[in-house]
Amino acid sequence: MILIFGAHGQVGWALQRSLALLAPVQALGREAVALESPAAVQALLQAMRPLAVVSAAAYTAVDKAEQEPTLAFAVNAAAPAAMAEAAAALGIPFIHFSSDYVYPGDKQGRYTETDPTGPLSTYGRSKLAGDEGVLAAGANAVILRTSWVYAARGHNFVKTMLRLGRERESLRVVADQVGAPTSAELLADVTAHVLKHQLAGAAVRGVYHCVAAGDTSWHGFACHIFAQAAALGAQLTITPAQVEAITTAEYPTPARRPPNSRLDCSKLERTFGLQLPPWQWHVDRTLKELLA
Repeated sequence: MILIFGAHGQVGWALQRSLALLAPVQALGREAVALESPAAVQALLQAMRPLAVVSAAAYTAVDKAEQEPTLAFAVNAAAPAAMAEAAAALGIPFIHFSSDYVYPGDKQGRYTETDPTGPLSTYGRSKLAGDEGVLAAGANAVILRTSWVYAARGHNFVKTMLRLGRERESLRVVADQVGAPTSAELLADVTAHVLKHQLAGAAVRGVYHCVAAGDTSWHGFACHIFAQAAALGAQLTITPAQVEAITTAEYPTPARRPPNSRLDCSKLERTFGLQLPPWQWHVDRTLKELLA
């Protein structure tokens, strides 16, 4: 049995479909275990003794984390470290999801896995602490760092833009933060591929970047959503021409975001024989699902 933490989240939901190809799946939500308690997490894993563990549970309220650092670190750092320690004790594979927010975003090109980290926010620091705890546990662990996650379910940028596109006649969207919109569906499929290698005994432990190919700004992302949604017949009150490009300084938030979230995924593609599709491919697919 493959055990998934984060059953109700975007990635956790998608994982249940993808990982079912490898073995029976059991997905747990927050109601099943207190992630804030490392002892409870480890006791659960010792009792269940799964074939592998995948952690898609996370504290993702980036701005709220500035006021709740203790909770953010408990869920994003202590919990995955406890899972990895239990996985090491059981001798089973462990996969964890991390974030582009562990980087400062001041690099000119794409970040590689060996580049220095330097998170700008409490959320980013909590995710980095989780990465460090997982690696220190000595488990057969893979960390997938990703960015700008969305899906047809849950709360995300794609669904917010569709809602605002029906309610507003204009929008102002940040144009000086660049990254790769990445679907939960893509992450889940890559995870299944990685876990298959782990279960076969491949030596693939470590950190990998996993985002869709290409990049855009939040402004470019929004414009693509509106153009594609209109092409699919959605009745919107906004066109791409009515989306104003603004700077981060014009849209202040409690938590600082990295201006450059571009991640180099060549290590992942080379190690696992993958070719990650352009970011537009899964966005368009998601829009078709939402607007069907």
